[in-house]
Amino acid sequence: MHPLAALPYRVIAAAAQAATSFVSSNADGKLARTFAERRDALQHFTAWAHARRVDGRGLLWMHAPSVGEGLMARPILEHARRVAPALQLAYSWFSPSARTFGASLAVDVAGALPFDTTDNAGAMLDALKPSALVYSRADVWPVLTEVAARRSVPLALVSAALSDGSSRGLWSRVVLADAYGALDAVGAVEALDAERLVALGVRADRITITGDTRYDQVLARAADADRASALLAPLGADSAERPWLVAGSTWPADEAPLLRAWGRFARAGTGARLLIAPHEPSEAHCAPIIAWAQGAGLVLEHLGAPRASRADVVLVDRVGVLGDLYALARVAYVGGGFHDAGLHSVVEPASFGVPVIVGPQHTRSRDAMRLIATGGAVAAGPAALEGQLREWLGDADACDAAGAAARQVVESGRGATEKSWALLTPLLSRPHP
Repeated sequence: MHPLAALPYRVIAAAAQAATSFVSSNADGKLARTFAERRDALQHFTAWAHARRVDGRGLLWMHAPSVGEGLMARPILEHARRVAPALQLAYSWFSPSARTFGASLAVDVAGALPFDTTDNAGAMLDALKPSALVYSRADVWPVLTEVAARRSVPLALVSAALSDGSSRGLWSRVVLADAYGALDAVGAVEALDAERLVALGVRADRITITGDTRYDQVLARAADADRASALLAPLGADSAERPWLVAGSTWPADEAPLLRAWGRFARAGTGARLLIAPHEPSEAHCAPIIAWAQGAGLVLEHLGAPRASRADVVLVDRVGVLGDLYALARVAYVGGGFHDAGLHSVVEPASFGVPVIVGPQHTRSRDAMRLIATGGAVAAGPAALEGQLREWLGDADACDAAGAAARQVVESGRGATEKSWALLTPLLSRPHP
């Protein structure tokens, strides 16, 4: 790390670690939970290591800051479990929103990564004794990477993707350049990502183009979706006559124009139904949707309710099921395109061969841009939403063609997991202290 950045970075990290002692374990709010869940984070890993770490067995440690990066890590962890069952697996995250996702992984230990201090890094490495430390997507922890490199622990980055401008940030150049330079192997999604990674400090001879492992993950989930399950069967019984628009990961900014357009569309008597899954299905978030349905004269039921199969609108007030619900969709709407926080995953519905509608703020999503370029998705502002719904829900041929184009985009990315695993295998078998 650059000397001008090292001292302030370490001071901030130490202060953050000290602050964990003063935040209640029942704290509310994302920032407060970020501190609270790190109060005993190190003890969680060290206790596991004392009881379960097996001497002589290799251990793959993967770190992903949040759920999006975790979705890239999961296919590799699942592949490792299948092809190297003796390998122990550890997973860590940063954002408290990733806790539920992390707990769902079939790994030996998972938890929040302690703040990036030298003491915490050393203690984590002492406990886990990893055969390799692998980051997902883009973020690397400079102090942890420095300590791991000093101990000759192999370091890697997989499904590495950087948005336009990432290589020019002062933070990246000053704080992270040495950490990127210490990486032993990097699997980049595309050649453009490789160029940006080199600008950040990664050695060009350490980079291989491996693709995006999320494509394998969504294709596997689509293949495993059980339309006869208790979740899907009641809603899919008459989907040919009453097709579904599945609106996933929506925010209020999405819902305002979408529900207005859907209300007008529904009054035309098409018989189509809306299944809506808010990104944060809290009572406060769901209440306006319920009020809208009542005002529009539409029958709304919650997912799982006895009469949900006959409702005009089904509200999903739980998390973790959206990826399967896309199996019901004739058309999908993916949220995030009506504000600047970022578009959610468009490849999940596309993996089912479902055409996708997104809002106008989609250009930072390379997946959305690729789908739009091939005809598998359309970006629509408030005035165009109703017309796009009519086109795809009213014209089976046009809808099928768009859905096939969407599926083909995802199929073109198949195989990234195996390529990433081939990149990591030499690191995992490398002798190290």
